[in-house]
Amino acid sequence: MRTAKDGAATWKFDLMLALLAALIGLALNAATGFRGLSDAGGDNDSLLQLVEVRDLIGGQGWFDLHQYRMGLEGGFVMHWSRLLDAPLALGILAMSGLTGSMPLAEQIMQVAWPALLFWLTLFFTVRAARAFGGAGAVVPAVVIGAAAYQFVGIYSPGSLDHHNVQLMLTMASLSLLLEAPASRWAALPSGMCAALTLAIGMESAPYAGAIGALVALLFLAGAIMEKRIAGDFGLGFAGLSAFAFMTTIPMSAWGQAQCDAFSLVHFVVAGIAGTGLAAIASIDALSRTRQARLMSLGVLAIALCAAVTGLFPQCLAAPYANLDPRLKELWLDNINEAQSLFTLIVHEPARIAARYATPFVAIVLMALRLGRGDWRRQDTIVGTLLALAFLVGVWEVRGSTFSIAFAVIPLSAWIARWRARAETASSIGVALRLAAVWLVSVNPVWTGAAAATSVAFDKTAHAAGEADNDKACEKKATFALLAGLPDTGVLAVSNLGSPILAYTGHHALAGPYHRNVAGNLLALDALLGPAEGTRRIVEAHGIGLVAVCAGNFENSFLAKKSPQGFLAGLLRGSVPDWLEPIPQGKGSPLTLYRVRQAG
Repeated sequence: MRTAKDGAATWKFDLMLALLAALIGLALNAATGFRGLSDAGGDNDSLLQLVEVRDLIGGQGWFDLHQYRMGLEGGFVMHWSRLLDAPLALGILAMSGLTGSMPLAEQIMQVAWPALLFWLTLFFTVRAARAFGGAGAVVPAVVIGAAAYQFVGIYSPGSLDHHNVQLMLTMASLSLLLEAPASRWAALPSGMCAALTLAIGMESAPYAGAIGALVALLFLAGAIMEKRIAGDFGLGFAGLSAFAFMTTIPMSAWGQAQCDAFSLVHFVVAGIAGTGLAAIASIDALSRTRQARLMSLGVLAIALCAAVTGLFPQCLAAPYANLDPRLKELWLDNINEAQSLFTLIVHEPARIAARYATPFVAIVLMALRLGRGDWRRQDTIVGTLLALAFLVGVWEVRGSTFSIAFAVIPLSAWIARWRARAETASSIGVALRLAAVWLVSVNPVWTGAAAATSVAFDKTAHAAGEADNDKACEKKATFALLAGLPDTGVLAVSNLGSPILAYTGHHALAGPYHRNVAGNLLALDALLGPAEGTRRIVEAHGIGLVAVCAGNFENSFLAKKSPQGFLAGLLRGSVPDWLEPIPQGKGSPLTLYRVRQAG
């Protein structure tokens, strides 16, 4: 029987092992000079996250989520949560107090924040692997988990956006739920983590919802411990949701339902689900028998469905169902992380192995386990989340980040079983099989195979070259000259919107965010239309500069869509007389034009 002292010892061991891996990763990043600080690599969200934190430190209101320097005059309201801005702002302020330099403080946080989240994500992954596959799965989880998280790229220096926080919280909720039967306190923070990841962003909603549904189904199936777990999880989920609602949404907006951000609809659903589950688990008459639990949970499910369909039917539509058709065609359909598996098969087949191989292998392992009939509570939880994340990844490639993380757990247990077999029955055959199991479980191995395969696909290799040129357009040094010019509005493609805000004091008309509808549409009108129409737009909206980066994919894509338009003309060297070219440094990928004042 495991004692509390034993449990504390394993926590410390796992924590230190994950810390060692995180420090090695930090050292590797340091050896490359923390490239992410000067080259965001196209990570527009992290750049804009930094801008929002700067705005908060500069005095913008806690409840004011406007991005005033993007879009039309007055900006637009972002759909992100202040829950992430708070620790980043506090960290930057603390570091600036210690160093006396705000830019240095920002750089420290840009390195420390993703490194901290890498450590915690890996720690919770190791805890989940231990609960799933025993002590033998710990070392494999550290190795293949660290490799996987390095590959997905959301923990690189400069990664400040919400994806790494959401993955960390999801893995925390999962690992705590796996440990809940042996730990009296684990279910409550598991529910809190599930609610917190939902409050930070909607990308993790499928996993937070699935974890809650699994808790309810396990409670329905029976076992005294599941009753306690359901009650604690429900309280944690509802309590944290209420806290997030009251602290991040002004009272004036409490009655507004925003489907793409945490708002009334999510608070109501979380409140009904969490408190309902806790009430059912705590009232003996509602939980004594399986029939009573089935009826009670059925009523709760009906209440949830009635609340959503009756009060918030608009949130049942696809996330971008109401997006302007032109923005869908010319922007959303060309975002890399929003592509489906089927699109990758046609256009970028080499990426499939890198993104889907290890989750697929893990799903096969889970299916074989189910076929053998030795299915356990842990298998239900991990298998469900893995299958769900894989399906989300089939729909949008960004979902593969979660499936890669969930896959580490069964893969680690698989390696542990073969290691144990190699120790008891040592032979060349077993050793070779163990080596093969390690190789197919490490995500970068598949990444390398995909890179090698891309050489055989001219189309894919060409696309990779375009991607490199695209990222070169978004390096910090590229915007040095632009930053030195007097602040004004800048007309550029949406991919340059976040770098313009992060590296300069200018206002960007376009940006890759679905709420900036008016600004993005106006930018498309200006870039795709005739030069005279563009002139009227820039004069009417105070645009003083035009920025073009020839290597940017969005530029070339839009130019092909409108070969006679303003942007295509600039790329061919046809500059209208109302624009004045600004001399650039040699080798700069960014071309700048000043709008001549009328008269």
